[in-house]
Amino acid sequence: MTMLDPDLDGVPDDALLIAYANGDLSVARVLTERLSPRILAYATRTLGDRAEAEDVTQDAMMRLWNIAPDWRQGEAKVSTWVYRVAMNLCIDRMRKTRRQRPLDAAPEPVDEAASPVEMMQSGARVAALQAALAELPDRQAQAVSLRHLQGLPNPQIADIMGQSVEGVESLTARGKRALKAILSGRKDELGFEDD
Repeated sequence: MTMLDPDLDGVPDDALLIAYANGDLSVARVLTERLSPRILAYATRTLGDRAEAEDVTQDAMMRLWNIAPDWRQGEAKVSTWVYRVAMNLCIDRMRKTRRQRPLDAAPEPVDEAASPVEMMQSGARVAALQAALAELPDRQAQAVSLRHLQGLPNPQIADIMGQSVEGVESLTARGKRALKAILSGRKDELGFEDD
């Protein structure tokens, strides 16, 4: 199957991957442009380091190209498979990072429209959230991040994590409660008002 049609927007991911495996290298760009931005966003939020996130994204995509010849259409969604790989790569890097550097090394986001005070507060919130997420068990942190930072639906998170939907809901709920407990004493410092 050779894909020469310039309009590949409607072609499913798995069909593109099979075309790549069959020698149509031009579809790699289309599939990369579809999958990489979300994987990069997820990895950046999870790791708090753009360079590390770019490495994770590249590694996940390389693994996808390597398994392309063995891909069995219909068994899994390509996007779910890549998310799972990226999630595992992030977990590995976070474990390594925890042993090597302090949690407060997360970079502050730059918002040109915000005032310096707002930027400092936003940076403090991001750092506090990253540090709090790092205190959670890995699976809870992943579930919370995929659901509330990435905005993925629970069924897709369940596929990515190899969990039932109910398991994801439980991990997310426990993670949110734990985050609330971890951050509860810092409301004033982070500029949050009581509910």
